Amino acid sequence: MIALGFSLALLIGVILGLLGGGGSILTVPVLVYALHVPIKQAVPMSLVVVGVTSLFGVANHRRNGNIRWDAAIAFGPAAVIGAFVGTRLAGMVSGRFQLTLFAVLMLAAAVSMFFGPSDDATRDPAEQAPGRSPSIIALIGALVGMLTGLVGVGGGFMYVPALALLGGLPIRQAIGTSLVLIILSCAAGFLGYLGRVAFDLQATVLFIALATIGVGVGSRLVGRVPQPLLRKAFAVLLVAMGMLVLLKPR
Repeated sequence: MIALGFSLALLIGVILGLLGGGGSILTVPVLVYALHVPIKQAVPMSLVVVGVTSLFGVANHRRNGNIRWDAAIAFGPAAVIGAFVGTRLAGMVSGRFQLTLFAVLMLAAAVSMFFGPSDDATRDPAEQAPGRSPSIIALIGALVGMLTGLVGVGGGFMYVPALALLGGLPIRQAIGTSLVLIILSCAAGFLGYLGRVAFDLQATVLFIALATIGVGVGSRLVGRVPQPLLRKAFAVLLVAMGMLVLLKPR
């Protein structure tokens, strides 16, 4: 089971690089159910794994022009503050509550991605996103960041729908930009847990090494996958993992 858990780290990297999210969706269940890490330790371990591997994804997406820095700057500061607040709230709730909320958020994101607008083919990649009130953008970023810190995930599965459906970005740009936000949220979340939760550093480093290999592969596959298929695959992944967590609570 332990060997399987670390083998899945490769798959986590591929999904993170390909979809701009989902790596952390798999990381927490793998740590909890395959490697038998307590949820309170799995949360900060996941933030480190996903944050570090996202750095490599950002490099690949930047070369492909899939990052909108203006959107990252608009969402980023509020998301960082929200993530730090979320880590504090996490200490006030049970592990079961965190896992249940984790699953519900995945299912909600799956619905938004599956049934949301998906025809980005005719949109100019350089087209600016529709204007949004700065207060609305800040609120969205803060809420997503807070949930990121609370349930211990990078937040890609929430950032991608927010950027695509609310920010008006083409899906590939939403994916690339989400990786920047994931790094910021993971860093803020980890700082929130630092000194409060002990975790296995050796296992974390091994997980990162394997996931890094996978994220390089996934990032290079983005341009070869049709956008509608990319969205539907993302939604199916969220449903599958959400049901797993709901049906097998810990």
